[in-house]
Amino acid sequence: DFESHLERCQQLPVTVLTDHQDLSNTDLKSIVSSTAPRQYRIRAKLRAYKPQKLYQSVKLHCSKCNSLQEVPDGDDFDRILQASAVTAPNPELQNTSWYESVTWSAEGQRQIAIHFVKRDEMLQQPEDTLLLIEGGTVQEVWKLSKRFKCVIPVRSTEEDLELLDLSAPFLLQGNVKYYGCKQCSTPRPIKSLSSIAAEQGPSWEPTEIAQVLGIELLQYVFILKFTLVDGTGALNAYLFDY
Repeated sequence: DFESHLERCQQLPVTVLTDHQDLSNTDLKSIVSSTAPRQYRIRAKLRAYKPQKLYQSVKLHCSKCNSLQEVPDGDDFDRILQASAVTAPNPELQNTSWYESVTWSAEGQRQIAIHFVKRDEMLQQPEDTLLLIEGGTVQEVWKLSKRFKCVIPVRSTEEDLELLDLSAPFLLQGNVKYYGCKQCSTPRPIKSLSSIAAEQGPSWEPTEIAQVLGIELLQYVFILKFTLVDGTGALNAYLFDY
């Protein structure tokens, strides 16, 4: 696999980077002291790479402010859901013109509300449906995301439903969690989604949902840092891709 390949590269006396075959080799000392951008061909050894575990190389990137952040773990999501469940669903925000609501009581007085977004005042097939959930656990949210097109965790206010803390995913689609940038997002009330629901055939694409809700969508990126040496100097090389 990729990690064992990197380890083998570290053990070899020299690693040849074979791009730019038309160029002669340049030592790292000369490259470090030159002005970018230029193209080089090097002959060097891989001294180290970070992160050590491949899964740690996946980050969240904001293209607007160019920030990189760690992907939150499941414990963070669970904590935010538990905190939001303290506020009971507001009955006045149920069964509107653009979604149909179902409520019930779970263990420990926990109240759950699921709002199924309609199209032309009709419910859709699960694979085409966006739903909003209040008071759900991580397990319940994941179970719903496997059956329905999109799931958005929300909570009630006095006037409207709203998104949770952006440390949590604002949208789940299948096995994918979508996050918004805290710095660049200006979350809008959930009723903003009614404009998409009114479309002839809403596709519920994450980018469109994020735009309507005032969310700057974070993208998953893959980043690795390599430290290369050749006896004249050291060079840090970064691999960054979506």
